[in-house]
Amino acid sequence: MKLPVYLSLLAESESTLARSFRQVADAHGDEPDVHLLCLTLAAQCEDHRTRLDPVIERYGSSSEGDDEPERLHADAIEEARSGPLGLLRDLQDLYLLASLTDVTWTMVKQAAQALRDAELLQIIAGCEHETSVQLRWLMTRMKQAAPQALIAAS
Repeated sequence: MKLPVYLSLLAESESTLARSFRQVADAHGDEPDVHLLCLTLAAQCEDHRTRLDPVIERYGSSSEGDDEPERLHADAIEEARSGPLGLLRDLQDLYLLASLTDVTWTMVKQAAQALRDAELLQIIAGCEHETSVQLRWLMTRMKQAAPQALIAAS
């Protein structure tokens, strides 16, 4: 069974996304909505990661010799950019990380349905929904930031 590979990927994706949301929040404190919402979304990702613990304990994590999670993971935002264009690019990076997380939830959901794992499906229901809300907020905020960053900023 390869579900542990994707559970490990999902846990790492949520942790990476949380760190990245915090990095962007810290870098863009002059944008109150970005700062506060990124901190909120970081906490949400950390909660998702914690909710996975009992499932990972039950199914296990990826095996020592299996390098799939390393090949599939995305790096966290280590250093956020500044200015309007930097904000737009940081939001776009967050969107890419959240998209990876979202599609990974979808893959794990398919496995959970096949296994008829009610506990995992219940976890997925909440986390998958919250991740889709994160993606919608990021898209809305990018649309809001794009005109200023791409046209008005010099």
